[in-house]
Amino acid sequence: MFKESIFTKIEEKLKSIYKEAYRDSFLEQFQALMDRWEKEQWVRIDPPSEKNIYLIAYGDSIFEQGEPALETLHRFLKQEVQDTITDVHLLPMFPYTSDDGFSVVDYNEINPELGTWDHIAKMSKDYRLMYDFVANHISKSSKWFQGYLNGEDKYQGYFIPRDPGFNLENVVRPRTSPLFHEYEGKDGVKTAWTTFSEDQVDLNFRHFPVLLEATEILLSYAYKGASSIRLDAIGFIWKESGTTSMHLPEAHAIIQLWRDVLNYFKPNTQIITETNVPHQENISYFGDGTNEAHMVYQFSLPPLVLYTMTTHDATKLTSWAKTIGKVSDEATYFNFLASHDGIGMRPTEGILTEEERQRLIDKVVENGGRISYKTNTDGSQSVYEMNINYFNALINKGEDDTEELAVKKMLAAHSILLSVIGVPAIYYHSLLGSENDYEGLEASGINRRINREKLEFGEITRELEENSRRKGIFQGLRKMISIRKRQSAFSPYAPQTVVDLNANVFALKRKNEATGDEVFFIVNVDSKPVTADIGIKGQDLVTGQEVDSVVTLEPYQYLWVR
Repeated sequence: MFKESIFTKIEEKLKSIYKEAYRDSFLEQFQALMDRWEKEQWVRIDPPSEKNIYLIAYGDSIFEQGEPALETLHRFLKQEVQDTITDVHLLPMFPYTSDDGFSVVDYNEINPELGTWDHIAKMSKDYRLMYDFVANHISKSSKWFQGYLNGEDKYQGYFIPRDPGFNLENVVRPRTSPLFHEYEGKDGVKTAWTTFSEDQVDLNFRHFPVLLEATEILLSYAYKGASSIRLDAIGFIWKESGTTSMHLPEAHAIIQLWRDVLNYFKPNTQIITETNVPHQENISYFGDGTNEAHMVYQFSLPPLVLYTMTTHDATKLTSWAKTIGKVSDEATYFNFLASHDGIGMRPTEGILTEEERQRLIDKVVENGGRISYKTNTDGSQSVYEMNINYFNALINKGEDDTEELAVKKMLAAHSILLSVIGVPAIYYHSLLGSENDYEGLEASGINRRINREKLEFGEITRELEENSRRKGIFQGLRKMISIRKRQSAFSPYAPQTVVDLNANVFALKRKNEATGDEVFFIVNVDSKPVTADIGIKGQDLVTGQEVDSVVTLEPYQYLWVR
């Protein structure tokens, strides 16, 4: 009966995606795909809880000469990080030609410089894993695109050639490069839609075999150990003449289809959508809270926390956080402060003014960062993201000039990350207390490389003991996380109530309605001591001390009060 209902759902989704282009053969091919995967043994997994903390890293973030990088990373995590982290988001681990992995040559192979699927399988025994599915585009060196250029029948519909009848004037994109590029094919020049770069060619999901093959890849990732799958740049996958070609209903329907399929074979596999856009557009990927993404990247959080810690004023963060509530018992936010990309500025639209945004931009430049731009529909350019290590971004020159204060500020920022509703994800350079990598930036000329340095195993393990900045941040975060994991109030699905106190503190309550567990969180976002009336007495979980309702917080101090 359940199998019949899944096919009914699939048929409905396919009809809503393809409309008059739908054919009965589409469902038949989907049924054949499902039948093949039905024969496999699927592992059951649990949904995320307050115990789940994600680490964002490349397969070769930690390396040692002469050893497969995935093996080194796994060894480093077991030796140094241990159970602080439960889930590892492995950024694209496939053969690639550019964009540090996001121009995939083959979705089914592991980059031999990193290791093999066996290394992935070993890691998945100790940590839950999150894989990247770069579904919107593929490398121009891939078999698929080379087949397109060489005139192979199978691949002629896989890509989107320039069409004079297609109205492009409203297309939204995050880059300044041309939307179409020309390529030398076997029978002359061919064109293709390229949202991100000449080497990253968009796939044509209007062509049903592309959706079928993408679904096969998605299922293979879940089968090969993925507990979570990040859908990279997913808002761009459907193109429609005269529209923005972004966030279209068909894109949402494809994600809903994939959720149905994953839920059939491996329930609780987390679909996580990555759409670096204004907040209301971003949260549209929850669907009705039960039928689309399990998590969406909380893109407004990184710039808002940075703004708060820069101005020592939590007013904007408090106002915004009041709009962030419980989604459902199955859906929540994927919270982060730093990632392999920069700090996105589009998610601040409608929250920060142009002057407030400019203040952040000026500070990032002053602190050694870089600024990346996008082309708007009118041909003008605007800031897309700020490229800088988050530790460096936080520092106010002339104010946070001692290392001790800068470390406290980094931990204070992460206390917000670890307290708000959702699942926290920490970038490896944040966990390890890194700074801007100017060498990588200058050598590559790529702005994002300022925060993508690869770390040598022996050196980083030594520095975690000897470098006071790294040690302070690493041990501070590990302590915070160990406390957090024991509080069911921090369940990803437990509601939050934001409390409006002084402008220079950010405060909220988290309560797990099922267990009754409640924690009051407050952080001083100022470099000076501040006094606040929190209205409750209890024990601070951080220090173990009893606190009265009126508390005095040291610079960047935070409390978790039970």
